[in-house]
Amino acid sequence: MPIQQYIARIEETCGEEKDFIIVLKYEKKEEAINKILKNATLIRSISGIIYDLKFQKASFRLYKNGKIIFKKLKDKKEVETLLENLLS
Repeated sequence: MPIQQYIARIEETCGEEKDFIIVLKYEKKEEAINKILKNATLIRSISGIIYDLKFQKASFRLYKNGKIIFKKLKDKKEVETLLENLLS
C-alpha cells in the first residue's frame, strides 16, 4: 500500500544527521496512527497525546495531531522505507 495515501508532506531539517517531520493527511490520520502504534514499540506515552516509539533502529515521536518526528536519519529514502514498513 503506497504511503502517499497517508502522508501529506515530509520536511527535513539541516545538518549531518537530519531530523524529518512527517505530516499525516487529515482524513487518514487516525488510521495511520493506529497502524503505527500497532507496529512500533512504545517507549512511553504522554497523556495519550505524544508517543515516543521505536521501530527497527529508528526512534521517533508521534503526535496525536498527525505529526511524526524522526531523529537522526540519513536521508528521505530511509524515512520513506520506514514509513512503508510502519504503515503496512
